[in-house]
Amino acid sequence: MFHQVKVNEEHRDLLRFLWWENGDTAKEPDEFRMTVHLFGAASSPSRANFALKTTADDNEKALGSAAADFLRKHFYFDDGLKSVQSVDEAVNLIKNTKEMCSRGGFNLHKFVSNNKDVVRSIPERYRADAVNEIDLDLDSLPIERALGIQCCAESDSFQFPIVLEAKPCTRRGILSTVSSIFDPIGFVGPLLLEGKSILQALCRQSIGWDDAVPDEAKSRWEEWKLDLVRMKGFSIPRCYKPLDFGRVVSTELHHFSDASVVGYGQCSYLRFIDECNLIHCTFVMGKSRVALLKSVTIPRLELTAAVCSVRVSVQLRHELDLEIDQEIFWTDSKVVLGYIANETRRFHIFVANRVQEIQDHTSVDQWRYVESKSNPADEASRGVKAKEISESKWLSGSSFLWKPEEQWPSNNQENQHIRELSSSDPEVKKAVVCSTSRVDSDENSTGSLIEDRLLYFSDWYRGKRAIALCLRYVRKLRARVQRKKSEALTLPELTVSELSAAEKLVIRLAQATAFPEVLTALKKDTAANRDVNVNAKKGTNTLRKLDPYLDEEGILRVGGRLRRANLSEKIKHPIILLRKGHVTTLIVRYFHERVKHQVKGLTLNEV
Repeated sequence: MFHQVKVNEEHRDLLRFLWWENGDTAKEPDEFRMTVHLFGAASSPSRANFALKTTADDNEKALGSAAADFLRKHFYFDDGLKSVQSVDEAVNLIKNTKEMCSRGGFNLHKFVSNNKDVVRSIPERYRADAVNEIDLDLDSLPIERALGIQCCAESDSFQFPIVLEAKPCTRRGILSTVSSIFDPIGFVGPLLLEGKSILQALCRQSIGWDDAVPDEAKSRWEEWKLDLVRMKGFSIPRCYKPLDFGRVVSTELHHFSDASVVGYGQCSYLRFIDECNLIHCTFVMGKSRVALLKSVTIPRLELTAAVCSVRVSVQLRHELDLEIDQEIFWTDSKVVLGYIANETRRFHIFVANRVQEIQDHTSVDQWRYVESKSNPADEASRGVKAKEISESKWLSGSSFLWKPEEQWPSNNQENQHIRELSSSDPEVKKAVVCSTSRVDSDENSTGSLIEDRLLYFSDWYRGKRAIALCLRYVRKLRARVQRKKSEALTLPELTVSELSAAEKLVIRLAQATAFPEVLTALKKDTAANRDVNVNAKKGTNTLRKLDPYLDEEGILRVGGRLRRANLSEKIKHPIILLRKGHVTTLIVRYFHERVKHQVKGLTLNEV
């Protein structure tokens, strides 16, 4: 198929290769370029499929929409699979599709059908090789592979001829045997669950790929292989409904899900009702998976199985060329029904994400409760033996689906208690009530608020960093309002100036809480009312002898003769006034850490 699609000339340099004539590498090689897409290139499948679908679009008007839809929707790379209502329709479809592919440069051949009249209408050179080897009048139609699954054309059924190769009883050999059974639809999913469970047990025990397995696992493995051989006569009809079934007037899609400590799974069924009110139920798709290695609760596994049903539903609605009149989801977990119907409580992340996916694709009214004994998905979560799978409800569906809807289990709308969610469920997030108190915006209350916040920090440096980050954020917001950009606001680490500003802010707020009257008086200290400041100092007995004053940063400091010296503020190192409290203790401890290595024997009290 890839070689039928040309490569644009400007892109052929990417497909250059060297060639030695007659394999003689002693000679100079010739250089060639591929003019078509080659097998093995990552781009080849998408390019070839695009060319095939373009062929359908270009020739749809001339050869009809049936052939075009066949190429667009029912081809998987170079294989096509299609069902039609009559022999004449099949013959016309083959003729038009072959002509359409020929116009696009594709040679469609190797035809096979479950009807001999259709096969006779196809020239021998275009039939499948196995069909040409038989006598259509005497012999039965051969067994062909349809997309990896063996299909018997004569009986029109899927088969699973189990051929077990000799593999060592190791983790690698077990994986090879389990993976050799290709079952994408899930016909024998419950049977394969035991093999997957054995492999998972070896993974849990950290057994090496080529190490000998324990005796217990070896015994389970040998028993499962003997049971697997009994699948040789197992077959499933390809058609969803019998040939003698009447005209379908109603089509329903039912999904069942279940989970256990061993695994979880789901199964989907089509339920047809004909014009005579006859009912036929048939298996469509199933999933059977082992439980997670990590310990997970049963309600969570049940919810995971329900999500699996929803995903299969989305896939089937996209792939089935049927008009679905009703779609119902069944589960035997009342907890899951409570999760899906919940509209008020909040869940933890695991449950919340899965419930959201379910609610996005389904409605609450589509979910119903079924007892475990009537749930066919119970076999997907626990597994079955080979001799039991043909007679089990896994392929035929639950018995009530074959009955009128009046005889189904009670509708959930009539039993609302099934949907009720317990408030003590561990997946429900506990409600947290937060209360706030109004704080006045004056300086004293702000200082008290900051000091309360600093109670959460064990040392001065961490508290100072927190304040510095808050100040940076405030400046960032102001710059955004003023539409200004500052590189300092995008630095990964705090600068020394930012930490110094935070330190001075905390000291000012602590002093505003401890000495409000003194600060009010000193702020009025100007050349015109010097006496007011002096009187304020004299009226304050505790600070009168310290000659307090405000520096240019607005920090209250101790005055004295050193203050009048003709020196800079950094050289004089004036003392900061603080009152005993939590913030003061943090500051003192900080300075103590700075000087204790310089002055030996200096205690915290002396600092």
